Amino acid sequence: MLAELTVQGTLDSLETIRQFATEQAKAAGMDKSAVYKLVLAIDEIASNTITYGYKEHGSSGEIFLTAELTDTELIIVLEDTAVQYDPRATDTGAEQEIEKPLADRGLGGLGVFLALNGVDRFDYEYVNNRNRNIFAMRRGQEGAPQ
Repeated sequence: MLAELTVQGTLDSLETIRQFATEQAKAAGMDKSAVYKLVLAIDEIASNTITYGYKEHGSSGEIFLTAELTDTELIIVLEDTAVQYDPRATDTGAEQEIEKPLADRGLGGLGVFLALNGVDRFDYEYVNNRNRNIFAMRRGQEGAPQ
């Protein structure tokens, strides 16, 4: 199965992106917890792309999503033409920050860390002037839906 979605890189597109990810995860037979974690991760990266990659730099563009279902996992790829940015670079110090009491933490900065640690696998690459964020969730042993 290969599904595709292209939306404008605006905040108005986030609901459509969440619906796409939810539908693909449910079609893969994932349980509610896995669906939630996957959608949260994709929503966080899409939100940051729109806000910081496009809007903050005074540019606009599209977000391209593809979903592929293999025997063992669901892979959703989110691509954009925004400023080059590897979300994994945001993780610096996040593990130490999350251990602190709430009163001692600064505002923000943990969304990407929490999102990317909620999926089974996250990869990033920059190819053909596009950021490519790759999210993967296991379907269960030997391809059986969870």
